[in-house]
Amino acid sequence: MPIRCRPVGTTAGTAGQGPRRVDAYELDGGGGLRAVVWTYGATLAELWVPDGAGGSVNVAVGFPDLAGYESLKNPYLGATLGRFSRNVGHGRFRLDGVEYQLDLNDRGHHMHGGREGFSRLVWEAEPDPATMSLTLRLVSPDGDQGYPGELSAETVYRLGEHGIEFEHRATTTAPTVVDLTNHTYWNLAGGGTIDGHTLRIGGTRAIRFGERMVPVPGPPEPLRGTEHDFTRPRPLRGTAIDRFFVLDGPVGTVELAHPASGRAMRVTTDAPGTGVYTADRFARPRSGICLQTSALPDAPNRPDFPSVRLDPGQVYRSRTVHEFTAG
Repeated sequence: MPIRCRPVGTTAGTAGQGPRRVDAYELDGGGGLRAVVWTYGATLAELWVPDGAGGSVNVAVGFPDLAGYESLKNPYLGATLGRFSRNVGHGRFRLDGVEYQLDLNDRGHHMHGGREGFSRLVWEAEPDPATMSLTLRLVSPDGDQGYPGELSAETVYRLGEHGIEFEHRATTTAPTVVDLTNHTYWNLAGGGTIDGHTLRIGGTRAIRFGERMVPVPGPPEPLRGTEHDFTRPRPLRGTAIDRFFVLDGPVGTVELAHPASGRAMRVTTDAPGTGVYTADRFARPRSGICLQTSALPDAPNRPDFPSVRLDPGQVYRSRTVHEFTAG
Protein backbone atom coordinates (compact mmCIF):
# COMPACT_ATOMS: atom_id res chain seq x y z
CA MET A 1 0.00 0.00 0.00
CA PRO A 2 1.50 3.40 -0.94
CA ILE A 3 2.30 6.16 1.53
CA ARG A 4 0.50 9.30 0.42
CA CYS A 5 1.99 12.80 0.72
CA ARG A 6 0.29 16.19 0.50
CA PRO A 7 1.44 19.75 1.24
CA VAL A 8 -0.18 21.45 4.23
CA GLY A 9 1.45 24.89 4.05
CA THR A 10 4.65 26.90 4.39
CA THR A 11 6.20 27.92 7.69
CA ALA A 12 6.59 31.55 8.70
CA GLY A 13 10.34 30.98 8.91
CA THR A 14 10.68 32.09 12.51
CA ALA A 15 12.71 29.15 13.85
CA GLY A 16 16.02 29.76 12.12
CA GLN A 17 15.29 27.76 8.96
CA GLY A 18 13.56 30.35 6.81
CA PRO A 19 10.18 29.58 5.19
CA ARG A 20 9.84 25.85 4.51
CA ARG A 21 7.17 23.73 2.87
CA VAL A 22 5.45 21.34 5.26
CA ASP A 23 4.13 17.98 4.08
CA ALA A 24 1.73 15.50 5.65
CA TYR A 25 2.41 11.79 5.08
CA GLU A 26 -0.37 9.25 5.51
CA LEU A 27 0.58 5.72 6.53
CA ASP A 28 -2.19 3.14 6.19
CA GLY A 29 -1.72 -0.18 7.92
CA GLY A 30 -5.10 -1.52 6.82
CA GLY A 31 -7.88 -2.67 9.08
CA GLY A 32 -8.70 0.89 10.15
CA LEU A 33 -5.23 1.76 11.50
CA ARG A 34 -3.88 4.94 9.90
CA ALA A 35 -1.32 7.61 10.88
CA VAL A 36 -0.78 11.13 9.58
CA VAL A 37 2.70 12.56 10.23
CA TRP A 38 3.74 16.13 9.45
CA THR A 39 7.30 17.14 8.63
CA TYR A 40 6.89 20.18 10.90
CA GLY A 41 8.26 19.03 14.23
CA ALA A 42 8.21 15.39 13.00
CA THR A 43 4.70 15.53 14.42
CA LEU A 44 2.11 12.77 14.79
CA ALA A 45 -0.93 14.82 13.76
CA GLU A 46 -3.51 12.00 13.63
CA LEU A 47 -3.72 8.34 14.57
CA TRP A 48 -6.87 6.53 13.53
CA VAL A 49 -7.58 3.21 15.25
CA PRO A 50 -10.40 0.68 14.71
CA ASP A 51 -13.55 1.23 16.75
CA GLY A 52 -14.70 -2.40 16.80
CA ALA A 53 -17.70 -1.64 14.58
CA GLY A 54 -15.98 -1.44 11.21
CA GLY A 55 -15.01 2.21 11.51
CA SER A 56 -12.13 4.13 13.09
CA VAL A 57 -11.56 7.09 15.39
CA ASN A 58 -8.68 9.56 15.73
CA VAL A 59 -7.11 9.17 19.19
CA ALA A 60 -4.31 11.77 18.82
CA VAL A 61 -5.08 15.36 19.80
CA GLY A 62 -3.96 17.84 17.14
CA PHE A 63 -4.55 21.09 15.30
CA PRO A 64 -6.45 21.41 12.00
CA ASP A 65 -3.82 23.62 10.33
CA LEU A 66 -0.17 24.67 10.35
CA ALA A 67 -0.93 27.95 12.14
CA GLY A 68 -1.95 25.99 15.22
CA TYR A 69 1.31 24.06 15.30
CA GLU A 70 3.44 27.18 14.70
CA SER A 71 1.69 29.13 17.46
CA LEU A 72 3.80 29.84 20.53
CA LYS A 73 0.82 28.57 22.53
CA ASN A 74 1.14 25.10 20.98
CA PRO A 75 1.76 22.68 23.89
CA TYR A 76 3.98 20.51 21.65
CA LEU A 77 1.02 18.45 20.37
CA GLY A 78 2.34 15.26 18.76
CA ALA A 79 5.82 16.72 18.27
CA THR A 80 9.26 15.17 18.45
CA LEU A 81 11.19 16.93 21.23
CA GLY A 82 14.95 17.50 21.29
CA ARG A 83 17.79 17.89 21.70
CA PHE A 84 16.87 17.12 25.30
CA SER A 85 13.23 16.25 25.77
CA ARG A 86 12.75 17.26 29.41
CA ASN A 87 13.99 20.23 31.44
CA VAL A 88 17.50 21.29 32.39
CA GLY A 89 17.70 23.30 35.60
CA HIS A 90 18.77 26.93 34.96
CA GLY A 91 19.68 25.76 31.44
CA ARG A 92 23.17 24.76 32.54
CA PHE A 93 25.16 21.54 32.62
CA ARG A 94 28.81 20.53 32.71
CA LEU A 95 30.48 18.04 30.41
CA ASP A 96 34.18 17.14 30.67
CA GLY A 97 34.79 20.20 32.83
CA VAL A 98 33.11 22.66 30.46
CA GLU A 99 29.88 24.41 31.44
CA TYR A 100 27.28 24.89 28.72
CA GLN A 101 24.49 27.46 28.86
CA LEU A 102 21.32 26.48 27.03
CA ASP A 103 18.44 28.62 25.83
CA LEU A 104 16.24 29.69 28.75
CA ASN A 105 12.72 29.25 27.42
CA ASP A 106 10.87 28.32 30.62
CA ARG A 107 11.14 31.02 33.29
CA GLY A 108 14.85 30.73 33.82
CA HIS A 109 15.13 27.06 32.87
CA HIS A 110 15.51 25.05 29.65
CA MET A 111 12.52 22.97 28.52
CA HIS A 112 11.93 20.56 25.62
CA GLY A 113 15.03 21.61 23.66
CA GLY A 114 14.59 25.39 23.71
CA ARG A 115 12.46 27.95 21.92
CA GLU A 116 13.82 26.78 18.57
CA GLY A 117 14.01 23.10 19.47
CA PHE A 118 13.27 20.17 17.18
CA SER A 119 9.50 20.58 17.61
CA ARG A 120 9.62 23.89 15.71
CA LEU A 121 11.74 22.76 12.76
CA VAL A 122 10.86 21.11 9.45
CA TRP A 123 12.44 17.67 9.05
CA GLU A 124 13.38 15.85 5.84
CA ALA A 125 11.19 12.80 5.23
CA GLU A 126 11.83 9.44 3.56
CA PRO A 127 8.83 7.09 3.24
CA ASP A 128 9.23 3.32 2.98
CA PRO A 129 5.98 1.64 1.85
CA ALA A 130 7.56 -1.82 2.17
CA THR A 131 7.78 -1.44 5.96
CA MET A 132 4.96 1.14 6.24
CA SER A 133 7.38 3.54 7.92
CA LEU A 134 8.45 7.15 7.64
CA THR A 135 11.96 8.25 8.56
CA LEU A 136 12.43 11.94 9.36
CA ARG A 137 15.91 13.47 9.58
CA LEU A 138 17.29 16.68 11.02
CA VAL A 139 20.83 18.04 11.47
CA SER A 140 21.30 20.32 14.47
CA PRO A 141 24.50 22.41 14.17
CA ASP A 142 27.12 22.74 16.87
CA GLY A 143 25.92 25.33 19.39
CA ASP A 144 22.24 25.00 18.47
CA GLN A 145 20.26 26.22 21.52
CA GLY A 146 23.59 26.03 23.38
CA TYR A 147 24.27 22.30 22.91
CA PRO A 148 27.77 21.13 21.92
CA GLY A 149 28.43 19.07 18.80
CA GLU A 150 26.63 18.70 15.49
CA LEU A 151 23.80 16.24 16.08
CA SER A 152 22.28 14.14 13.28
CA ALA A 153 18.85 13.00 14.46
CA GLU A 154 16.32 10.54 13.07
CA THR A 155 12.77 9.80 14.08
CA VAL A 156 11.06 6.75 12.59
CA TYR A 157 7.30 6.22 12.68
CA ARG A 158 6.49 2.60 11.90
CA LEU A 159 2.91 1.36 11.57
CA GLY A 160 2.29 -2.24 12.58
CA GLU A 161 -0.75 -4.49 12.52
CA HIS A 162 -1.98 -3.29 15.91
CA GLY A 163 -0.22 -0.02 16.60
CA ILE A 164 2.57 2.45 15.99
CA GLU A 165 6.24 2.49 16.93
CA PHE A 166 8.39 5.55 17.61
CA GLU A 167 12.12 5.00 17.15
CA HIS A 168 14.67 7.76 17.74
CA ARG A 169 18.34 7.70 16.74
CA ALA A 170 21.16 10.25 16.86
CA THR A 171 24.91 10.64 16.35
CA THR A 172 27.20 13.52 17.29
CA THR A 173 30.51 15.09 16.26
CA ALA A 174 31.44 16.02 19.85
CA PRO A 175 30.47 14.89 23.35
CA THR A 176 26.95 16.09 24.11
CA VAL A 177 23.69 15.16 25.83
CA VAL A 178 20.60 13.95 24.02
CA ASP A 179 17.15 12.51 24.58
CA LEU A 180 14.39 12.50 21.97
CA THR A 181 10.74 11.66 22.54
CA ASN A 182 7.25 12.00 21.14
CA HIS A 183 4.78 14.35 22.84
CA THR A 184 1.36 13.15 21.67
CA TYR A 185 -1.74 13.77 23.76
CA TRP A 186 -4.11 10.80 23.67
CA ASN A 187 -7.89 10.58 23.91
CA LEU A 188 -9.24 7.09 23.25
CA ALA A 189 -12.80 8.44 23.17
CA GLY A 190 -11.91 10.43 20.06
CA GLY A 191 -13.18 13.66 21.65
CA GLY A 192 -14.50 15.22 24.83
CA THR A 193 -12.44 14.78 27.98
CA ILE A 194 -10.32 11.95 29.34
CA ASP A 195 -12.41 11.61 32.50
CA GLY A 196 -13.87 8.31 31.31
CA HIS A 197 -10.42 6.73 30.96
CA THR A 198 -8.45 4.49 33.29
CA LEU A 199 -4.67 4.53 33.70
CA ARG A 200 -2.14 1.95 34.85
CA ILE A 201 1.57 2.71 35.21
CA GLY A 202 4.27 0.08 35.67
CA GLY A 203 6.15 2.09 38.26
CA THR A 204 5.91 2.82 41.98
CA ARG A 205 8.00 6.00 42.21
CA ALA A 206 7.88 9.58 40.92
CA ILE A 207 10.45 12.34 40.64
CA ARG A 208 10.21 15.00 43.35
CA PHE A 209 10.03 18.45 41.79
CA GLY A 210 10.90 21.92 43.02
CA GLU A 211 10.30 24.99 40.90
CA ARG A 212 9.34 24.68 37.22
CA MET A 213 9.50 20.88 37.21
CA VAL A 214 13.19 20.77 38.16
CA PRO A 215 13.95 17.74 40.38
CA VAL A 216 15.10 18.33 43.94
CA PRO A 217 18.05 16.35 45.37
CA GLY A 218 17.37 12.89 46.65
CA PRO A 219 15.71 9.67 45.50
CA PRO A 220 12.32 9.44 43.78
CA GLU A 221 9.19 9.55 45.93
CA PRO A 222 7.43 6.23 46.74
CA LEU A 223 3.82 6.25 45.54
CA ARG A 224 2.25 3.08 46.92
CA GLY A 225 -0.98 3.90 48.72
CA THR A 226 -1.11 7.51 47.49
CA GLU A 227 -3.56 9.13 45.06
CA HIS A 228 -0.95 8.69 42.32
CA ASP A 229 -0.45 4.96 42.84
CA PHE A 230 -1.40 3.66 39.39
CA THR A 231 0.04 0.17 39.72
CA ARG A 232 -3.53 -1.01 39.16
CA PRO A 233 -5.92 0.64 36.67
CA ARG A 234 -7.52 3.70 38.23
CA PRO A 235 -10.16 6.08 36.83
CA LEU A 236 -8.84 9.48 35.78
CA ARG A 237 -12.06 11.28 36.64
CA GLY A 238 -11.26 14.30 38.81
CA THR A 239 -7.55 13.42 39.10
CA ALA A 240 -5.13 16.12 37.92
CA ILE A 241 -1.69 14.73 37.08
CA ASP A 242 1.48 16.56 36.09
CA ARG A 243 4.24 14.24 37.26
CA PHE A 244 7.15 12.15 36.07
CA PHE A 245 6.94 8.46 36.94
CA VAL A 246 9.99 6.19 37.11
CA LEU A 247 9.18 2.93 35.30
CA ASP A 248 10.16 -0.47 36.68
CA GLY A 249 12.34 -2.93 34.78
CA PRO A 250 14.22 -2.73 31.48
CA VAL A 251 10.91 -2.56 29.57
CA GLY A 252 8.49 -0.04 31.04
CA THR A 253 4.74 -0.30 30.54
CA VAL A 254 1.80 2.10 30.68
CA GLU A 255 -1.82 1.21 29.91
CA LEU A 256 -4.62 3.62 29.05
CA ALA A 257 -8.20 2.40 28.54
CA HIS A 258 -11.61 3.83 27.71
CA PRO A 259 -14.12 1.28 29.04
CA ALA A 260 -17.17 2.90 27.41
CA SER A 261 -15.79 2.30 23.90
CA GLY A 262 -13.73 -0.79 24.69
CA ARG A 263 -10.59 0.83 23.31
CA ALA A 264 -7.28 0.37 25.11
CA MET A 265 -3.67 1.37 24.49
CA ARG A 266 -0.62 -0.44 25.87
CA VAL A 267 2.70 1.41 25.82
CA THR A 268 6.04 -0.40 26.05
CA THR A 269 9.31 1.52 26.12
CA ASP A 270 13.02 1.26 26.82
CA ALA A 271 12.95 4.74 28.39
CA PRO A 272 13.45 4.88 32.18
CA GLY A 273 10.33 6.92 32.86
CA THR A 274 7.28 8.74 31.58
CA GLY A 275 5.88 12.19 32.10
CA VAL A 276 2.11 12.18 32.59
CA TYR A 277 0.05 15.34 32.12
CA THR A 278 -3.75 15.48 32.02
CA ALA A 279 -3.91 18.83 30.19
CA ASP A 280 -5.73 20.62 32.98
CA ARG A 281 -4.38 24.01 31.84
CA PHE A 282 -5.41 23.61 28.19
CA ALA A 283 -7.96 25.90 26.55
CA ARG A 284 -10.07 22.73 26.46
CA PRO A 285 -9.09 21.24 29.83
CA ARG A 286 -8.46 17.50 29.99
CA SER A 287 -8.95 17.03 26.25
CA GLY A 288 -6.05 14.57 26.21
CA ILE A 289 -3.37 12.90 28.30
CA CYS A 290 0.33 13.05 27.47
CA LEU A 291 2.41 9.95 28.18
CA GLN A 292 5.91 11.23 27.40
CA THR A 293 8.40 8.36 27.67
CA SER A 294 11.88 9.80 28.12
CA ALA A 295 15.03 10.23 30.14
CA LEU A 296 14.63 11.53 33.68
CA PRO A 297 14.22 15.31 34.08
CA ASP A 298 17.45 17.32 34.50
CA ALA A 299 19.45 14.15 33.81
CA PRO A 300 22.45 16.14 32.43
CA ASN A 301 22.96 17.45 35.99
CA ARG A 302 22.15 14.28 37.91
CA PRO A 303 24.88 11.60 38.03
CA ASP A 304 22.43 9.47 40.05
CA PHE A 305 20.07 9.29 37.04
CA PRO A 306 20.63 7.16 33.90
CA SER A 307 23.18 8.89 31.67
CA VAL A 308 22.12 10.95 28.64
CA ARG A 309 25.67 11.50 27.40
CA LEU A 310 26.45 10.75 23.74
CA ASP A 311 30.00 10.60 22.37
CA PRO A 312 31.30 10.52 18.79
CA GLY A 313 31.15 6.98 17.41
CA GLN A 314 28.14 6.08 19.54
CA VAL A 315 24.52 5.86 18.36
CA TYR A 316 21.74 7.05 20.62
CA ARG A 317 18.61 4.88 20.33
CA SER A 318 15.20 4.96 21.96
CA ARG A 319 12.08 2.96 21.14
CA THR A 320 8.46 3.19 22.28
CA VAL A 321 5.53 1.13 20.96
CA HIS A 322 1.81 1.91 21.28
CA GLU A 323 -0.50 -1.07 20.71
CA PHE A 324 -4.27 -0.75 20.49
CA THR A 325 -7.19 -3.07 21.08
CA ALA A 326 -10.89 -2.46 20.57
CA GLY A 327 -13.81 -4.10 22.30
